[in-house]
Amino acid sequence: MFGKLFAGRGAERPEADPHALPVPRRQKNGMYTLRALGDKRLLALTDAVRADDWGAFKAALTPFDLGRDHHVLSELADLSGMQNWIVAAADGDTEYRATAQLIAGARNVIWAWEARTGAYAKNVSREQWRLFRERLEAAEDQLLEAAELRPEWIAPWRRLLTSGRGMSLGPVVNEARRDAALRRDPLDLTTHIQWVSNLQPRWSGEPGQAMAFAREAFARAPQGHRLGCVIAFAHIEEWVESDRGASLKNARVQAELRAAAEHSILHPAYTRFPGWQYDFNLFAMALSLADERQTARRVFRALDGAFTKASWSYFAQPEEQFARRSRA
Repeated sequence: MFGKLFAGRGAERPEADPHALPVPRRQKNGMYTLRALGDKRLLALTDAVRADDWGAFKAALTPFDLGRDHHVLSELADLSGMQNWIVAAADGDTEYRATAQLIAGARNVIWAWEARTGAYAKNVSREQWRLFRERLEAAEDQLLEAAELRPEWIAPWRRLLTSGRGMSLGPVVNEARRDAALRRDPLDLTTHIQWVSNLQPRWSGEPGQAMAFAREAFARAPQGHRLGCVIAFAHIEEWVESDRGASLKNARVQAELRAAAEHSILHPAYTRFPGWQYDFNLFAMALSLADERQTARRVFRALDGAFTKASWSYFAQPEEQFARRSRA
C-alpha cells in the first residue's frame, strides 16, 4: 500500500499513498517536522484522544495493530495527560481493556523519563527519582496486564524493556523480556534497538557488547528489512559513549554504514510504511556523523525535508543539526 523505495535511474517510483497528509509549509531551510507519521488516519486517532472521544478513538483505531505498530503506539504515548483518561474510558469495555492498558503503560514510561529528565544521575533530585520510580511502577503493572490479556502482542514486552532498564531490574529479568519480545517477532527493530541501549556501558554493559549484538542481528536481516537500522543506531550510541567526538569518521565505519543502508532502507525491497521517515532520519544522522556524504545525500534526498526529532534528540539543537547536515 505504501509503495517501495527504488534506487537507480529508471526505477519505479513509490506509489502514491491515499492516506498521506499534505506536506506542511516548509521552514526557510526547506525542512518540516513530520506530523502524525504523515498519515491522515493516525491524525484522526490522536485527535480523538485529545478530544477525550472514546467512540471516535475506537473507530479510528481500526486500521492499526497497536500490539505491533510501535510508531503508532509512540505517537499516542507522547500525548500528555492521556494515561488516566484512556483507562477510565475503557472501564467496562472488556474488548479494549488491553489496548487502554498498553497505551497508558507506554505513556507512563515516557512520563517517568520526563520527570527524571536527561540529566546525569548525580544531578537528578530526590523528588525526581520518586516520580520516576512511581510512574515506572504504574507502567509495569499496566504493561504486564496488557501482555497477559493479549499474549500474542510484542509491544508490551518492548516497552517493558525500557521500564526494566529504568528500574534496574537486572539482566535476568530484562533478558527474559527481550526473549519474550523476540519470540513474537525475531526481526523486530525496536526490540533490537532497546537492547542495544541496554548493553551500553552507561547502563552497566561492557564496551563492544552492543555493537556485537547489532552486527549479529543485522547478519540475519533479509534484504530490504528495516532491521538494518540497528547498525546505524549502534554506531550513534557508540558516538554518544565516546563523548560525541569524531569516533565514527573512519573508513571501516563508513563502509559498514553504507552497506547497512544499501541492504535495508535503500534496497528495492524496502517498503514505506507510516513513519518510514524515522528509519531514514536514523541513517541520515549516523551517515553524517561518519562523514559518509554520498550515501547521506541519497538518504536526505529521499526524506525531502521530513524531520523526526527522536532520531536527532542527542543534539541540543536537533532541527539545526538536521538542516545543516542535509546541506552538506
